[in-house]
Amino acid sequence: MDIVLRAAFAYVFIVFVMRVMGRRELSSLSAADLVLVVVLGDLVQNGVTQSDMSMTGVTIAISTFVLLTVASSYLSFKSARVRKVVQGEPLIIVQDGEPIQRNLRSERLTLEDVMTEARGNDIAAVDEIKWAVLEAGGKITFVKK
Repeated sequence: MDIVLRAAFAYVFIVFVMRVMGRRELSSLSAADLVLVVVLGDLVQNGVTQSDMSMTGVTIAISTFVLLTVASSYLSFKSARVRKVVQGEPLIIVQDGEPIQRNLRSERLTLEDVMTEARGNDIAAVDEIKWAVLEAGGKITFVKK
């Protein structure tokens, strides 16, 4: 039971850390982010199983993570409130050609980041954008004027 409680705590903490990292960072992991994820995995394993290196301990820890992942996915599907906490909500970052600085700052995005994505969608200038929406998964969706 101890492994289940430690795994559950680790799962909740990892979800929290991923939400703090921000949507945009999760959609495009840099080399430093990848190292963080790999090291985080090793640290979680040490914290969850402690000195229990048995196959039973590993199976219990993995099963707990899988069950929590499925449960949070199901709860997100059933409840808008849970979905908002776990996945976040879309955020408008440009409206009628005007960047919304408060939203850009909160997501640690620059207008240059937005325009890089816009050019990939055949949008050359911010004036051409009716809406730019940072989706919950980190992708930016554009609606042209």
